[in-house]
Amino acid sequence: MAPFRRKKSKRRQATDLLVNYLKLQAAGKAAKGATKAAKGTAVYQVSKRTPIAKRLPLLIGAGVAALVATKVMRGRGGDPATA
Repeated sequence: MAPFRRKKSKRRQATDLLVNYLKLQAAGKAAKGATKAAKGTAVYQVSKRTPIAKRLPLLIGAGVAALVATKVMRGRGGDPATA
Protein backbone atom coordinates (compact mmCIF):
# COMPACT_ATOMS: atom_id res chain seq x y z
CA MET A 1 0.00 0.00 0.00
CA ALA A 2 1.35 3.38 -1.00
CA PRO A 3 1.76 6.04 1.69
CA PHE A 4 -0.57 9.01 1.63
CA ARG A 5 0.74 12.20 0.11
CA ARG A 6 0.49 15.31 2.21
CA LYS A 7 -1.13 18.34 0.65
CA LYS A 8 1.40 21.07 -0.06
CA SER A 9 0.82 24.44 1.50
CA LYS A 10 0.20 27.45 -0.73
CA ARG A 11 3.62 28.79 0.17
CA ARG A 12 5.30 25.50 -0.76
CA GLN A 13 3.38 25.36 -4.07
CA ALA A 14 4.46 28.90 -4.92
CA THR A 15 8.07 28.09 -4.05
CA ASP A 16 8.03 24.95 -6.21
CA LEU A 17 6.53 26.89 -9.10
CA LEU A 18 9.22 29.57 -8.83
CA VAL A 19 12.02 26.97 -8.69
CA ASN A 20 10.68 25.16 -11.76
CA TYR A 21 10.36 28.45 -13.65
CA LEU A 22 13.95 29.40 -12.84
CA LYS A 23 15.19 25.97 -13.95
CA LEU A 24 13.41 26.34 -17.29
CA GLN A 25 14.85 29.83 -17.76
CA ALA A 26 18.37 28.57 -17.03
CA ALA A 27 17.98 25.70 -19.50
CA GLY A 28 16.73 28.09 -22.17
CA LYS A 29 19.66 30.43 -21.64
CA ALA A 30 22.12 27.52 -21.84
CA ALA A 31 20.61 26.39 -25.14
CA LYS A 32 20.74 29.94 -26.48
CA GLY A 33 24.39 30.23 -25.46
CA ALA A 34 25.23 26.94 -27.18
CA THR A 35 23.51 28.15 -30.34
CA LYS A 36 25.51 31.39 -30.31
CA ALA A 37 28.71 29.43 -29.72
CA ALA A 38 27.93 27.15 -32.66
CA LYS A 39 27.26 30.15 -34.89
CA GLY A 40 30.69 31.51 -34.04
CA THR A 41 32.49 28.37 -35.19
CA ALA A 42 34.42 28.22 -38.43
CA VAL A 43 32.20 25.36 -39.63
CA TYR A 44 29.11 27.54 -39.43
CA GLN A 45 30.82 30.50 -41.06
CA VAL A 46 32.01 28.38 -44.00
CA SER A 47 28.62 26.74 -44.36
CA LYS A 48 26.97 30.13 -44.84
CA ARG A 49 29.07 30.72 -47.97
CA THR A 50 28.55 27.32 -49.62
CA PRO A 51 25.61 26.11 -51.75
CA ILE A 52 22.72 24.34 -50.01
CA ALA A 53 23.65 20.86 -51.29
CA LYS A 54 27.12 21.13 -49.77
CA ARG A 55 25.89 23.02 -46.71
CA LEU A 56 23.68 20.25 -45.24
CA PRO A 57 26.46 18.04 -43.77
CA LEU A 58 28.19 21.09 -42.32
CA LEU A 59 25.01 22.32 -40.65
CA ILE A 60 24.33 18.88 -39.22
CA GLY A 61 27.87 18.80 -37.83
CA ALA A 62 27.47 22.23 -36.26
CA GLY A 63 24.14 21.18 -34.73
CA VAL A 64 25.69 18.04 -33.25
CA ALA A 65 28.56 20.12 -31.85
CA ALA A 66 26.08 22.52 -30.23
CA LEU A 67 24.13 19.60 -28.76
CA VAL A 68 27.28 18.03 -27.34
CA ALA A 69 28.37 21.36 -25.87
CA THR A 70 24.98 21.76 -24.18
CA LYS A 71 25.10 18.22 -22.76
CA VAL A 72 28.61 18.78 -21.40
CA MET A 73 27.67 22.09 -19.77
CA ARG A 74 24.58 20.58 -18.13
CA GLY A 75 26.44 17.45 -17.04
CA ARG A 76 29.13 19.26 -15.09
CA GLY A 77 26.94 19.68 -12.04
CA GLY A 78 26.26 15.94 -11.72
CA ASP A 79 28.12 13.15 -9.98
CA PRO A 80 31.63 12.39 -11.15
CA ALA A 81 31.92 9.30 -13.34
CA THR A 82 32.93 6.17 -11.49
CA ALA A 83 35.56 4.15 -13.29
